[in-house]
Amino acid sequence: MQRRVLHLSLLAGLLAVSGFVSAQTKWDLPAAYPATNFHSVNLTQFAADVDKATAGKLKITLHANASLFKAPEIKRAVQGGQAQAGEILLANFSNEWPIYAADGLPFLADSYDESMKLYKAQKPLMEKKLAEQGMVLLYSVAWPPQGIYSKKPLTSAADLKGIKWRSYSPSTARIAELVGAQPVTVQAAEFTQALATGVVESTMTSGATGVDSKLYEHLKYYYDVQAWLPKNAVIANKKAFDALDKASQDALMKAAADAEARGWSESRKVNESTLATLKVNGMTVTPPSAQLKADMKKVGDTMLKEWLEKSGAEGRGLVDTYSKK
Repeated sequence: MQRRVLHLSLLAGLLAVSGFVSAQTKWDLPAAYPATNFHSVNLTQFAADVDKATAGKLKITLHANASLFKAPEIKRAVQGGQAQAGEILLANFSNEWPIYAADGLPFLADSYDESMKLYKAQKPLMEKKLAEQGMVLLYSVAWPPQGIYSKKPLTSAADLKGIKWRSYSPSTARIAELVGAQPVTVQAAEFTQALATGVVESTMTSGATGVDSKLYEHLKYYYDVQAWLPKNAVIANKKAFDALDKASQDALMKAAADAEARGWSESRKVNESTLATLKVNGMTVTPPSAQLKADMKKVGDTMLKEWLEKSGAEGRGLVDTYSKK
């Protein structure tokens, strides 16, 4: 009798453990940037918040620095269910749908306040498009404003002619073409090596990426043109999301909303601190000359015109909504 009770107790314990395992859901979340980048730090906190809010029922594992999938592969991996969630740079997918690149248009939204206004106009369109593609938008955070890094001083766009320009999206490649630079596609994880080997000698990116990639070790000048604030978006596979119970879905979206607010706030702080870090490490950080700014504004006007032609009524509607907010 005692052996039977013991066996039943052991069986009940095993069933309880197996029940816990089956109730626990594990998600992989690939990201393209180093673990120390503020977006990645925010993702780590997001995963911890989800774990706590769901009492361990949903565990998200972050795979930073393109360790699971490279930047251009992440969206497809989430869409196809190879990863349950992921972080993408929206501008990377402008060839797929022009609206993804709205925040990569130079000087359309060139401050945090304007970038948030653009996001609010863009968000309903993105949610609809992602749903059509089998995904859910969890949250989105802007990078700091984009400036120009260079090995040599720049007084106008003419100084960029022929220079090896790192591009990381169709938009940045188009900027290179318009100023006569030579675009070279290099993702964040390979950026430092490309600089060290002379594959790249100029780029347009944020102070945050400048510090992450230690651009001050290879480039001497940073021109704070504040051209645009591209956004990262954290997305989830819709089937994976729908498979969660309602309480877990609610906890996930609450943690996402908190991560979005925290990320935008942190981006502002990072913009100030990283520009200071560039200076401390010997880089000349300066506003652009009036000529360089005017030249880049012309580039922006050209790209906006081209984008409106590609995006049609949808793009025009977005710009109109943004302008009215």
